[in-house]
Parts: sequence; C-alpha cells; structure tokens
Amino acid sequence: MPNPSKGSPFTEQAEALILAHLSDEHFGVSELAGAMHMSRSNLLRKCKKQTQLSASQFIRQVRLKQAMELLKDSDLTVSEVSYRVGFGSTSYFIKCFREHYGYPPGETGKQVEKEMEETKPIVPNEATVETLPFPKRYQWPLAVVFLLLLIGVFIWKPFSPASKASEKSDIEKSIAVLPFKNESNDATNLYFVNGLMEAALGNLQKIEDLRVISRTSVEKYRNSDKNIQEIATDLGVNYIVEGSGQKVGDQVLLNIQLIDAATDSRIWGQQYTHEVLDIFALQNEVAKKIAHAVEANVTPSELEQIDKKPTDNLVAYDYYLKAQGPFLLRTEEGLQEAIPLFEKALEEDAEFALVYADLAIAYYYLDLFKKEKKYTEQINNYADKALLYDPKLAESLMAKALYYQHTGDYRLAVPHLQKALEYNPNSSPVVQMLALLYSNFIPDTGKYLEYALKGVQLDIGANDSVGKSYIYLNLSNALIQSGFTDEAFNYIEKSLQFNPQNYYAPYVKAYILYAKDRDLQQTLIRIKKELQKDTTRLDLLQETAKLHYFKKEYDSAYTYYKRFDDIRKKRNLYLYPQEDIKIGLVYEKMGFDQEAERLFESYADYCRQDQSIYKPASTAVMYANEGKLDLAIAQLKEFATKNHFQYWILLFMKLDPAMEPLRKHPEFESVTQKIEDRFWENHHRLQETLEEKDLL
Repeated sequence: MPNPSKGSPFTEQAEALILAHLSDEHFGVSELAGAMHMSRSNLLRKCKKQTQLSASQFIRQVRLKQAMELLKDSDLTVSEVSYRVGFGSTSYFIKCFREHYGYPPGETGKQVEKEMEETKPIVPNEATVETLPFPKRYQWPLAVVFLLLLIGVFIWKPFSPASKASEKSDIEKSIAVLPFKNESNDATNLYFVNGLMEAALGNLQKIEDLRVISRTSVEKYRNSDKNIQEIATDLGVNYIVEGSGQKVGDQVLLNIQLIDAATDSRIWGQQYTHEVLDIFALQNEVAKKIAHAVEANVTPSELEQIDKKPTDNLVAYDYYLKAQGPFLLRTEEGLQEAIPLFEKALEEDAEFALVYADLAIAYYYLDLFKKEKKYTEQINNYADKALLYDPKLAESLMAKALYYQHTGDYRLAVPHLQKALEYNPNSSPVVQMLALLYSNFIPDTGKYLEYALKGVQLDIGANDSVGKSYIYLNLSNALIQSGFTDEAFNYIEKSLQFNPQNYYAPYVKAYILYAKDRDLQQTLIRIKKELQKDTTRLDLLQETAKLHYFKKEYDSAYTYYKRFDDIRKKRNLYLYPQEDIKIGLVYEKMGFDQEAERLFESYADYCRQDQSIYKPASTAVMYANEGKLDLAIAQLKEFATKNHFQYWILLFMKLDPAMEPLRKHPEFESVTQKIEDRFWENHHRLQETLEEKDLL
C-alpha cells in the first residue's frame, strides 16, 4: 500500500499541511488544494499520479497513520483519538482503521505487544533513554521541529515560474457561449442567428472534457452592458464565445471569437462566409476550432456526434429553427405555436429525429400537471420515432424518459437519461431531470446531491437572482438530506441573499438550523413565523403540527393537524400520506378513536404501496404502533441495509412518539446504531465520490 510519508516534495508538502490541520474534520480536498495554491483538478491529478490514491484517500491515510501513533504513545480513548485526527464519527473511524490496518483501533495495544515479542531486540538491562543513540533519543522532538520548518517553508516560499506555468496549463476548460448578435437588416432573421448560437452550444456540450454553461444561464446577457470579465465572473467560466451573424440571401456571414476571460484577450477568432447549403459544415468546424483552441480532448465518438448532420433538408431545418423560439418558452401558447412548425418540418423530412423528439417533449409539457392526460400516445409515438431515426441523440433519449415520467414508470426513465448524458455530458435539462427523479420519485439522497451539484455548475447563471435563489435552495436541500450541514447552511444563506422573499428557503433553513442545534422549540418558532405569513400553506400547517407532536404537545398538534386534515379531505388531495400515522396517534390521544382508525388504515395502505427505500422504516413505525415489536425490529434491521436515506431519519426517528413502545426492546439501541452507522458510511463514501468528480 502506498505510504504517504515517503515520496516526492509534493506528497511531503501535502502531508505537512494535513498534519497542520489534523483535528479539523472539514479540512478536505478543497482546503488542501487552496493551501497548496493549486486548482482542485490539478491536485486530484497529481495525487493520483504520485500516490496511486485519490486525494481524499491520501488525506484519510495520513490521518490514520497519526491515529496509530497516538494509540501507541498516549492514553487517549479511541473516541478521543478519532476526533484528534479529524474524524467526525467514531464508528466511521473504527471502520476505516480496521480496513487499513486489519484490526480495530481498540486492539492496537495487543498488536504492538505481539510485534514487540516477535522482533524483541537484545538490549542490556541497564539501557536507558540517556544511553540510546542520538537519533533515537530525539526522534519525536526532531520530527516536530522538521514539521514546523516544513510548514514554514511551504507558507513563505514563493512559487517558481515553472509552478505557475504548470497551473496555467491545468486551467479548467469552462465555456459560456453568449447569444449571437443579429446583424441582418431583416429582424426576422433573428431565429436563424439564434440557431447558429444553439448549434455551437449544442456541439460543444457533447465534449466531456469541457464544462459548458446552459443556454438558460447565458440568455440574460443578450442585451447586457457587462464586459467579458464581469460576465465570466458571474457564470464562473474561464472562456467566453461571442459571435454575430447575418443571413443575406443564400449567404451566411458569421464572425466568431473565443476570449480568455482572465486577460480579456482573444485566443481564437475567424470570419466565415458560407453558402446556406454549407451551414452544418460551418457549425461543426466552429465547435472543433474552439475545442482545439482550449486544448480539449475530443474522443472519436464525440467527434462522430459533432459531425452528424441533423437533416439533409434545409427547408425542414428552417422550420425547425423557427419553432425553437416559441418551443423554448415552455408556455402552452408557445408550445401550440411550435407544434405546427415542427409538423411542417416533418413534411419536408420524415426522418428528422430532432423534430420528433421536440414534438414528444412539447406534448409532455402540454399534459404536465393535468389531472386528465390527453397526449400519452403522442408522446410515446414521437419519442419512439426519434429513437428509431437517431438512438444516440440526447433529445431522443430525453423524450422517451419523459414518456416514462408521464406514465409513472420512473425507474425506466433513468437508463435513457444516463445514456443521454453519455452523448451530451453538459446537458442541463438531463441533469435537472435526474435530480428531480432522485429527489421525489426514486429517493436516493446521494444521487440527488450529485446531480444538484452538477446542475449548479451548468446552470448557476440562470436568468436572474430569483432563479439563482431557487437553484441554491435545491442544492441546500440536497446537501442537508445527505448530512452536509455546514455546506447546506452556506447555500441556504446564499439562496436568501439572492431572494429574501424565496417562498421555501426559510422553511428549509429552519430545519438546517435544527440539524445544527437540535432545538425543537426554536425550530417550531421559526416554522410558525413562516406560517403566519401565509396561513393557507398546507406544508407549514403539517410541519407545525408535527413539531408539536415531537414535543408531545398533543393538544397543540391536534389544532394544526385538524386544520390540515380538513382541508385535505375537502379538496380530495393525496398529500403527505406518510404523516397519517402521526395524525392518527394525535387524534387517538385526543379521544377521536374513529378518526384515528381511519388514518391508521390509510397509513397501512401507504406502507403496502410504498416502493421506495423507506418502506421498511415506515412499516416499522406501523408495527410499533400496533404493539408488534419483534416485527418492527425486523423491519428496522432491513432498513439498516439501505443506502442513501435522508438525514432526517437520524434526527427524528428516536423522537417519534409512535416509536415509544420499541424503546424497551433489547435490540432497539443496537439496530438504531446500525442505521446511524450506515448513514455515515454512505455520507463519507459520497463525499469521496463527489470530491473525485470535482463536484464538492
């Protein structure tokens, strides 16, 4: 196994900095990169090359090595050592230590004695510290002095020009393609110029080595007065593509340039005069030139996708471009305007896959939120046609995934979306769809967080401060569900800074603060404050009731639960069925046994239908309430094998009065500890994965 203490100056510097922040559990890959004055991506590459370890594995190995020294040479407990070396969870520390050394930390003393017996040197009885050789006597003091000197050198020694050059070569290949300017005298040609910009953006998005900002994020700069450096800072990119074009008869005139945002200097640019007949060759050449200018790695399969022409029929392509403006509005009026234009495109080219895909997507949005679905058949047929004519087109795969979302077959949507990301790694719509699926329909906090983070990278420049506020809200929600409390708090603060009137951010913030301080009363005060702003909000009504319920204030809980339940029944809404057992228990406490039984039956029906990872946990609560304690424990044991469940399970499970009967069961504490250990194992594994992907 690689030894972090031996190697290049890079590994020695990195180890010294880790040791300097040893007890800080938040000192991770990003912090190490900053301390070493390197980009994250450069650190990850160097670490892998020189240690054969990921950066997070390297940091953990250094921590474990120091833990071994402390266990050998101090009287600290295992728990104290775990916190001294930067592990926030003792159980996770024990797991990592065992995996690394082959035995748990509690057995270190026995192992040391065993090793000493096996390798016992022959030393005269009268040997003392004073008679030992000089290097051995002063091993620890010298090590400390060396460490301090090493840190001082790294802090104060300026970087050489060679280091700066190396860092420059590792600059992230992040690009924003700004809306092209229409220089035609005829304003009706704007759709054509927009099409050129969309084509350039779409081709670049197919290159995995690039990070390309979404169309939504750049649209607000169409008529902006901001300069290139300001726009690049807003969007978090290193390169900007800007262009202008016009269509004069059968001629296309295009002026395009690639700008290094840091220096505001042009690193590539060209003027093109092409026949409209050559439009696809022009679009493809532009993408290749930009990729070459930033030294992006373009694979043969990506090159094949870039070189693919959407159609050979320019009349069909013209209709397709005209449809894009209203189609991208996603309003009912816009979609109804776009559909006839798409149909005219198909009259010209009956094998135009992109048009079939957009038609399926248009009909999906026309049916969205409608109780009675009208377009199921059209969505399916158009999606299948798109896949028939181009199975590698991201839009074709998206269309089929939307059909499965439309029918409720959510798991069948996932492979189509994953395949779409293979062909278009920078597709913001695909990333958003995956985040939504893993948040609401196929619960998996790890995948939800991964796609929420990727979505921020691609889309954080979205239209305005309100848009940014909701993007950060979504990310904060994903972070807290996976136990990243501090990070979640930072992003919920950003969400409120961009839009103090954000409807949901204070609600999420209240629970993030609970995760930090575990103060139910303060959480209740914060939620009630939001409810007072809008007393019709059903989400806040049931949250207020639930917090009273956790505090065992059943009369107050009943007041809010009754209002919530009455509105739900009156409007025939299927909302929060997972809460019915809590409402039923409160009704029972207040003497409304018949109503309580209705809610218990409703909850049992919910448990039977639940197909999510939470089914065993939900069923355990039902059995506990029914007094079937062994069955409840069996369900909790099953839940303890699940992965990536929400942090709220840890924070509230033991507070739930419905679980009260289980507390006396001899296996209750051990099984709940297994659930907690499982959560933190997943949390740390997820952290490593996200750091490796440069997302966290």
